[in-house]
Amino acid sequence: MRFAARSALTASLMLALSSVSAAAAPLTLAVNSDPKADSVHAAAEVAQRQGLEIEVVELTDWVTPNTALANGDFDFNYFQHRPFLDEAKRSLGLDLVAVDFGIEDKTCLYSSKHASVDELPDGATAAVADDPVNQGRGLLLYQDAGLIRLRDGVGDQGTVLDVVDNPRRLRFVEMQGPQLARVIPDVDLAQSYPIHVRAAGTIDPSDALRCNGDTGGKYALMFVTRPDNRDDPRIHEFIRIYQTAPEVRAALERAYGDAELYDLAWEHHRLD
Repeated sequence: MRFAARSALTASLMLALSSVSAAAAPLTLAVNSDPKADSVHAAAEVAQRQGLEIEVVELTDWVTPNTALANGDFDFNYFQHRPFLDEAKRSLGLDLVAVDFGIEDKTCLYSSKHASVDELPDGATAAVADDPVNQGRGLLLYQDAGLIRLRDGVGDQGTVLDVVDNPRRLRFVEMQGPQLARVIPDVDLAQSYPIHVRAAGTIDPSDALRCNGDTGGKYALMFVTRPDNRDDPRIHEFIRIYQTAPEVRAALERAYGDAELYDLAWEHHRLD
């Protein structure tokens, strides 16, 4: 019964897709310019062979993909997790909705100077993201490693101002998330995403001192659009391609180099 229902749903989706794709302009999809984008390009190539035109636009910051989407410059984006989207909606007043999950990146602590956190000297420099969501996630890693203690109750919303115990007298350096991987050689310890580390070539991304554990999909990347686009069958068909095409899996394997550094979130979690 479940298979029959899924087949019927797929058939309905394809029928709706065929009715709009012939006359419609290509869908525009905003992504971050990192190796993960190769998986999106791979999905777009598969989609094109199936008659669905997707224009992928790579951006280098974590603000424009949302503001430009809200302004109608893009049809959907793929670069952020739920806490980041919620913060963008709150702080920028954006009306955006998540459609489905993509992959979930781990975030890790890296050092090219020290083999373990125990080797960190007093006054070590420690790099963290400057946006409120990813900074909180990074600081939790520092806390889990026993390097700091955050104010009770702040969780992943903590900032460097919430550090209430810092026995190593770590000197925190805040910077944009995509830049963290590049400064690993210049600091004692840095928070970063493995895929950014691999792209920067500063250290083997598998040589992390510590990575986050299971987050229950909280930090899984999502496909996000405007409310008026959430039911566009072309968006849903592209997501289906991304989640199922062998070409996408191969691109992800090349981008990460280690399957332990990411998770196929749609296989384990569902959006609320």
